[in-house]
Amino acid sequence: MNPRTTALILVGYQNDYFAKDGILRGVIEPASSVDSVLAASVALLNALAPTAASLISTPIVLTPDYRALASPVGILNAIKESGAFKRGTPGADTIPELLAFGDRIEYVTGKVGFNAFSDTRLADVLAERGIKDVLVAGMVTSLCIDSTGRAAYERGYNVTILSDCTSARTETEQRFFCENVFPLYGCTKTSHEVLAELTSQAA
Repeated sequence: MNPRTTALILVGYQNDYFAKDGILRGVIEPASSVDSVLAASVALLNALAPTAASLISTPIVLTPDYRALASPVGILNAIKESGAFKRGTPGADTIPELLAFGDRIEYVTGKVGFNAFSDTRLADVLAERGIKDVLVAGMVTSLCIDSTGRAAYERGYNVTILSDCTSARTETEQRFFCENVFPLYGCTKTSHEVLAELTSQAA
């Protein structure tokens, strides 16, 4: 894994998930796992920022009328009913921890569903940078993370889901996806394991 051809895709690092009063923070159980994901993610970003790795955030931001969710079901309906990720609200804003990295993180907008490639320029950005390896981090493991990981695999990328930088709705669900689902199209590693690989390649 070479830093120059590796991209970290950050999914859902917004206040509605990560802030103490975030509308969707309660979706994750236990809530403490949200804080551990954030701590691991920031540590990873601090380590990758000085390297040639691409750091890309893909926030979901929805119009006040939620027209992109015309017939939502499941968690998308919960998002609509609760008013989460609504454009112009604090909940849709990127968390301060990511903003602290300034323009080192590139923001790819347009995401209105689970898949970070759908309705965005993400595929073009990765192609322009000659990316081969994709790391996926963020919320929620069984939804946006899985959907984005599969889409990356279908586009020919080597996919790694970061187990300590993602969280599902329950610990059981997290374990199931990491052990049984992600190995079907990629692999699951901790951020420490990935950093060890990138460091050995850069040396």
